[in-house]
Amino acid sequence: MTHDLAAATERLLHTVDQLPDDEWDVESGCTGWTRGHVIAHLALNAEGLSGAVRGLGEGVPTTMYASNEARDADIAALGAAEPAEVRERLRGSAALIAAALDQIPALPPGATFERTPAGILMRAHDVPLLRLREVEIHHADLDAGYSHADWPTETAVRFLAHDADRYDGPPVVARATDVGRTFAFGQAGQETPVLSGTASALSWWATGRDPGGLVTSSTGTLPTLEGR
Repeated sequence: MTHDLAAATERLLHTVDQLPDDEWDVESGCTGWTRGHVIAHLALNAEGLSGAVRGLGEGVPTTMYASNEARDADIAALGAAEPAEVRERLRGSAALIAAALDQIPALPPGATFERTPAGILMRAHDVPLLRLREVEIHHADLDAGYSHADWPTETAVRFLAHDADRYDGPPVVARATDVGRTFAFGQAGQETPVLSGTASALSWWATGRDPGGLVTSSTGTLPTLEGR
């Protein structure tokens, strides 16, 4: 996982380094966010995760974010900064999260931290996958020459399995035609829609994003994951 994240991060940094400054204000795949906002979020997410993990290692519990409002305000502020500043922040945060990942194996299996004070509890040992998802999904959200189709197949399969495991809603079956695997979202029945597509297209759909015509449904209608 650590190797996969390091490779994904390098791909992201390359895209960001090559993105012209005058294209940072372009709308991204995240509603209401420009590319600059997405890149700022990725930097702040890495800083927050690494700070929380470091806090666990030092015996000083630290939340990932001070509050949801503070998180949003920080993204808005950094997203509006000069591209050079955001690039530097993103690269620095990549070093921070890499160092944090090295600390995780020494933490107790059940070690957790709060996303915000009294907020959602997050498992420290889930951080590598959580960060990999942030990097790969939001890299594609930049719409800057990198898409879900560029994800390593193993990564797309890992994301699908993760989403299927945590899903709690009306059943859907996803058949990844390129890897010959089926993923059950919820308890399937006779009327359960069966979706077909590549692992990356199905994984993109499972995030709530539009896979275009790359995913088909046995019912003719592409469902949404209400229990995501």
